[in-house]
Amino acid sequence: MRGLDTGVIRLSGALKAVTAAVAAVAALGLFVSACATGGTGARDEGPAGRDPVIAGAATPSPSPSPTAKEPTRAEVVKIVRDDPQVARVVKEDLKPCVADEYPVDVSYGDITGGDVDDIVVNVMTCGDAVGIGSYVYRMKNHRYQNVFKAEAPPVYAEIDRGDLVVTQQMYQRGDPVSYPSSEEVITYSWRTSHFTEISRTRNEYSNAVGNSGTAAPTKN
Repeated sequence: MRGLDTGVIRLSGALKAVTAAVAAVAALGLFVSACATGGTGARDEGPAGRDPVIAGAATPSPSPSPTAKEPTRAEVVKIVRDDPQVARVVKEDLKPCVADEYPVDVSYGDITGGDVDDIVVNVMTCGDAVGIGSYVYRMKNHRYQNVFKAEAPPVYAEIDRGDLVVTQQMYQRGDPVSYPSSEEVITYSWRTSHFTEISRTRNEYSNAVGNSGTAAPTKN
């Protein structure tokens, strides 16, 4: 009986050894299979495995259109000088006041609904900063084109909440330059291909002040 018991014990040990060996081989087979298919284990079956499908089904966002670089003050001066619509007298006054500083105010903004910001330019005199010409340039066909001008001094244009606002000072005979008798404020809005006047305000100033000083030039 002792011999039989010993044989049973040895057989049981052998079976355990065989079972452990089979389990090890099975585990090794799974590992080799995973490596052969380039997998990464359980992560291949999780949410990470569905990411490419979601990305592929999504509609790609359009790339933002490149923003054109705003021209420098010197480049704006050249635009005005090369513009055939600008009066000769304005071009003659468009000279540096000090060093390379030109008497121009430049504003950038959207007032015509284009893809690139429009440019509002005010040309002034060096001595008393009187506006002698106001212009609006709009980008079209990769070039800035003149779409508005006002050349009756003193005049000044600016952008106000998407509209073009032009201030025109009015003088009576004998009025000093610093004290006009009145002013008109005209608001323009862009309509398809041109500016249209939408409002006009006239401000009358008191005659009790400004009786001294250089008289404004009068037109004959």
